[in-house]
Amino acid sequence: MAIPVTLSLKGRALRYLAARELSRAEIERKLAPHTDDPGELARVLDELQAKGFISEQRVVESVLHRRAARQGASRIRQELLAKGIDPALTQQAVADLQASENARAQAVWLKKFGEAATDAPGRARQARFLASRGFRMDVIVRVIRGDLELEGGGFEPDD
Repeated sequence: MAIPVTLSLKGRALRYLAARELSRAEIERKLAPHTDDPGELARVLDELQAKGFISEQRVVESVLHRRAARQGASRIRQELLAKGIDPALTQQAVADLQASENARAQAVWLKKFGEAATDAPGRARQARFLASRGFRMDVIVRVIRGDLELEGGGFEPDD
């Protein structure tokens, strides 16, 4: 029969961090049920952050790597803020994403639909799909209208 092992707060935090990058707020939420002393929890988190085990920048990079190809900037912004990432860092990440918003929306749309809808209900369905992925409405309209063309590996709006 196995003897139950109780992990320290630091051990639990390291186990969570070994699985994926987590923000300080996420780890704090996960560890809070395992302690009655908020001071101890703060000390553990401070120590892990000082040693570089907790990094908001790595969390942002991880989210961008996993989500940017399939989701719009507003959806990613919402996820980063929910993770407790600093609003200034979140804003910078979103600003960087907006440069490729047209291309990413076009790629998602092509993969899902492949061709423009011929009727209003079809266009509405395509718009709802892209909106649910967090793309801006001006980008959605251009994608659905077919105003974006592939030129030299990127998408540019027609004037």
